[in-house]
Amino acid sequence: MDEESVEIMWATFVDKEKELYKLDSIPFYSPLVASDDIVFAKFDDHEQMFTYRKTVEYSGNSTVQIVLMDKSKDINQIRDTFKELGCVSEKVNEGYFSMEIPSTVDYKSIKKKLDELETQETIGYAEPCLSDGHIQ
Repeated sequence: MDEESVEIMWATFVDKEKELYKLDSIPFYSPLVASDDIVFAKFDDHEQMFTYRKTVEYSGNSTVQIVLMDKSKDINQIRDTFKELGCVSEKVNEGYFSMEIPSTVDYKSIKKKLDELETQETIGYAEPCLSDGHIQ
C-alpha cells in the first residue's frame, strides 16, 4: 500500500497577493521541484499549512537524491566531493542526502562522478528534477 507523506520546505514570499513563493531549501523527496523555483501554493485548511500547487518559474537548478550503498564510506566525504564540484547538499541521515546542482554548474562532471561512484557500488542515485540545462 502506498503511503502519503508530507515534505515541509522553506520558502520566501515573492508575491503574497498571487500566493507565489521561492523555494529556499533543497527538496529531500519532492520530485519536479528544485531550490529557487517560484511556486504557487495555497493554504490548505485540512493540512493547516501552505501546500504546493504548481511551479510557475523554474530556477534552472536541479536536484539529485543520493543513497549511500557502501556503509564503510563516510557520507560527509562524498558530500564534500560534490561540494568541490560546486554542489551543495542537505543530509537527511548517515545514508541519504539530497543535492542541488546550480544552474551555473556544468552537469557533465557531476554526472560522471555520480556514475563512477554508482559503478563502484558506493552510492545509488536518482534525478527527480533535472533542469533543461542539465539534461544531456
